[in-house]
Amino acid sequence: MKKTIIVMPVANEEATMGWILDEILGLPYDNLYIYPVIDTYSRDRTEEIIREREKSSDRVKCIFYPESRGVITCYLEGFRQALADGAEQIIEMDGGGSHLPSEIPQFLEKLEEGYDCVWGSRFMKGGSMREQPLYRRMLSQGGTFLSNFVLGTGLEDMTSGFEGFQRKILENLRLDQFLSRGHMYQTEMRYYCRNLRTIEVPIHYVGTASSLKASSVTEALRILFMLKKHETCVHK
Repeated sequence: MKKTIIVMPVANEEATMGWILDEILGLPYDNLYIYPVIDTYSRDRTEEIIREREKSSDRVKCIFYPESRGVITCYLEGFRQALADGAEQIIEMDGGGSHLPSEIPQFLEKLEEGYDCVWGSRFMKGGSMREQPLYRRMLSQGGTFLSNFVLGTGLEDMTSGFEGFQRKILENLRLDQFLSRGHMYQTEMRYYCRNLRTIEVPIHYVGTASSLKASSVTEALRILFMLKKHETCVHK
């Protein structure tokens, strides 16, 4: 398998961090690495747990990113470091238990088949979304419908954060020029990659009862209608 690095922004995840790292390390791939990205927002033992695994495995690299301005900047810093360390494939996933390590192999399989991007989908056949309040499901599905309508895309899920990329895809994007620093980031990425060889795979998302501010929805709508004009700024 090509060298693959999992980029995983984390903060205050001490309840899940240990088992997630152990499950990934237990997968039958010697060339699969994990880059948890953590910032000063995290106040519990998450970093300590990562450092412990880092000492015992050369496939874990803790990235402390104090310049972070939120989860999306942590993703982008993880991408930069993964590319610098020679990743040929990169997988993005959540470190709080929402994305299941057992589903990583299907991303690897599709990347090894040569797909440019592999999108995790909660809403395609075989996928699911559980332990999530109804309004969050409605926002995710409604956001997918609206994004497909406005942007001319045709994906089953436009907002999932479980996804995989070939190296060349991230190299050819100006990641620091993305409009979104919040919930629209995943949609923005899918839009820029819409003409590539991509595929969706079903995932089983385990959510939380987290709140979503009205300002976040307003910002997402603003960015959605700006994307077509902005597209030339992100492609190298």
